[in-house]
Amino acid sequence: MSEGQLSEIKIGVAMSASHCNMHRAIVTMKTLAEEGATITPIVSSSLLQVATRFGTPEYWKGELSRITDQPILTSIPEVEPSGPKHWFDIVVVMPCTGNTLAKIANAINDSPVTMAVKAQLRNQGPVLLAITSNDLLGMNAMNLGRLLSARNIYFVPFGQDDPILKPRSLDAHLELIIPSIHSALEHQQVQPLLVEWER
Repeated sequence: MSEGQLSEIKIGVAMSASHCNMHRAIVTMKTLAEEGATITPIVSSSLLQVATRFGTPEYWKGELSRITDQPILTSIPEVEPSGPKHWFDIVVVMPCTGNTLAKIANAINDSPVTMAVKAQLRNQGPVLLAITSNDLLGMNAMNLGRLLSARNIYFVPFGQDDPILKPRSLDAHLELIIPSIHSALEHQQVQPLLVEWER
């Protein structure tokens, strides 16, 4: 393991099916690995079943295997032991879609990603959300508000990525992922939370 800002930190990276944001998430995951973190990928079933213009399931599997030597967890039964066995110091949901955020806010557990969150919260461990959705300032705003005040839930700082054409859209600033992880491990929300998107 390389020495770095995240040496000896065990991270479960739970990836929901925001296909258009997967390349950003993969690049960020590579940065975490380069900083010494032990990363276990936890992948939404949609990413492993649906080919899009952004990539095929085989492509995403290959990228994840290239970055980490940990097994890719793809089902609820594979992820469930992470709670009782304390596999992770922190769970990072990246990308965290509006659909996944709504499920977390309403305690719905029906995927490997939401299972990872539930298992981590079982241990009162930190969960860090890197949100990306076109409706987080719309119908989903109530769920965002609920999680902003929830214990052990933290956010990568976010902002409006296109206030004119997508006024209800929010996107995480993944360049702030490392300080966000360090703050969450101390059970603190990194500040500032709201960051202006550079155009």
